[in-house]
Amino acid sequence: MEQLIQNQVISAAVQLEKQLDNELDRLESFNTDDLDQLRQQRIQQLKKQAQQRQEWKNNGHGEYSELADEKEFFAMSKKSANIVCHFYRDSTPRCRIVDMHLKILAEKHLEAKFCKVNAERCPFLTERLRIKVIPSIALIKDSKTKDYIVGFTDLGNCDDFSTEMLEWRIAQSGAIEYSGDLLTPPDVKKHKKPANQKTIRGGYDSDDSDIDFDD
Repeated sequence: MEQLIQNQVISAAVQLEKQLDNELDRLESFNTDDLDQLRQQRIQQLKKQAQQRQEWKNNGHGEYSELADEKEFFAMSKKSANIVCHFYRDSTPRCRIVDMHLKILAEKHLEAKFCKVNAERCPFLTERLRIKVIPSIALIKDSKTKDYIVGFTDLGNCDDFSTEMLEWRIAQSGAIEYSGDLLTPPDVKKHKKPANQKTIRGGYDSDDSDIDFDD
C-alpha cells in the first residue's frame, strides 16, 4: 500500500514537471516582438481598467448616497449601468440595517452605484418600480429592473445577517461582480437554530419589519 502511494506521488510529480517544461518551451518560443506585444496588450488592459474605475468614481460610485428626487434618479440611471437602490422610510428601523451593509458594499463594488431613496418623498418612482414593502432594494442593470430584495426574507429572515449575505443576494441579479459560490448562501449554516427557540432582535419586534408601504 505504501509503495502504491509512493508511485502515485512520483507519477504526479512527473506530470507536473512535464507541464512546467511545456510552459517553459512555449515561453521560450516567443521572440522579442511577441513579448513586446503581450506587454503592450497588458498595459492597454490596465489603462482601460483604470479609466473605467475613474469614470465610475466620477459618477458617484464607491459611496452610498441618497437621491433627492425622481429627477436625480433618472439622471443617474443614464450614467450608471448597474444600480443598487434602497427604498426606505425613516420610521422603519430595519432600513438602518440595510444602510449599514450597503455603505460597506458601495466601497467594495465600484462597478455599481449604491443609493437610497425615501419612498415617501418619491411616490412616482416608488409606484413605477412597484415598491410595496419597506425596506426593498431594487437591482437595476442596463436600465432594466432585474430583481428585488424585499424585506429580509431572502437574507435568512433575520436582522443579524452578514454583509456577505447581502452581497451574495445582490450578485444573483448580476448587478455586481462576485467571485464566490452563487449557489450557496454564505449564512446558510449560521442561522440554523433548534425548533421553538426564539431569537432576540435588536430592540424591536420583527413583526414591525417588512412594512407594507400602502398601509
